[in-house]
Amino acid sequence: MRIILHGGAGGIPGEPEPRQAVLDDAADAGASESDPLSAVETAVRVLESDHRFNAGVGGAVQSDGVVRTDAGVMLSDRRAGAASGMEGVEHAVSVARAVLEDTPHVLLTGEPAVDFAADAGVETGVDLFTDETRERWENADAPEGSPTEHLAWLADRFGGSTSDPTAEAGDGYLPAREETSAGSGRSARNARLPGHDNSEGTSASSDRSAHDVRLPGHDTVGAVATDGEMFASATSTGGRWFALAGRVGDVPQIGSGFYASPAGGASTTGAGEDIARVTLARRAVGHLERGCDAQTAADLAIEEFGELTGSSAGIILLDDEGFGSAYNSDGMQTSTASK
Repeated sequence: MRIILHGGAGGIPGEPEPRQAVLDDAADAGASESDPLSAVETAVRVLESDHRFNAGVGGAVQSDGVVRTDAGVMLSDRRAGAASGMEGVEHAVSVARAVLEDTPHVLLTGEPAVDFAADAGVETGVDLFTDETRERWENADAPEGSPTEHLAWLADRFGGSTSDPTAEAGDGYLPAREETSAGSGRSARNARLPGHDNSEGTSASSDRSAHDVRLPGHDTVGAVATDGEMFASATSTGGRWFALAGRVGDVPQIGSGFYASPAGGASTTGAGEDIARVTLARRAVGHLERGCDAQTAADLAIEEFGELTGSSAGIILLDDEGFGSAYNSDGMQTSTASK
């Protein structure tokens, strides 16, 4: 079994060594499984249970004060399952797997998805807050008015100057999209496997506006695995901080947050709305299908993404020959294992 994981694209984490250790443990656990779907589920569950990552416990809080989780999984035979908008569900990846295996559908959402999770044996009613996220939410002083009032508060608080009030980088908001284009000075090849963050390179972020409050944490976790015959891809997230209640990003959307085909698999992370607009995971796997190796496909996909959107993202890829990883944010930690 070969597996690659990511812990989310965003800023350089404050405690990279403990995060990397968790990623490495998760990769080892996944590589020990007997099939690719179990491998990605096992690996992602480790990350969903660790508050250092924005998935499951410690996930982002939406505008109504609720943490909701999303996830998607896909196999290279095109079977797929996803679940979104689930309150109190730590292991969204297991719900996505149950959708794939136990239903004729590809996506369940909201309260019915939570009910389905319970029927499928996935624990529900979990308190996904940590002391840190609870304090952060309480200090945010979010308005209790209409969605329109909430969006106005976001634009004022985070200096949003784009026409899209939900423009994002990692789990933070940007004052403009000039920060993280593919030409900002950070090469997509700065993601070196097995995958500690790299600090070299420059970024326009050094000139970011004083109004831009860079929120701590990273966006989304994911894994891709293969046993030499089948590929499996999985992505899971706690969403994004202060998003409107009910917001669902790229993660549970097939071809955006995750994708797999006989050529390989991909998992993405970063600016969710823009990832969905360009179906980043499908784009990257398409490069594999056209004959690119995994690293070249990752580089091309992130370069194209930056040119098309001006936003930040990261991606991991796996094909028959090796691993690929690229990002145009400040950092993205990854880990690989083979057994």
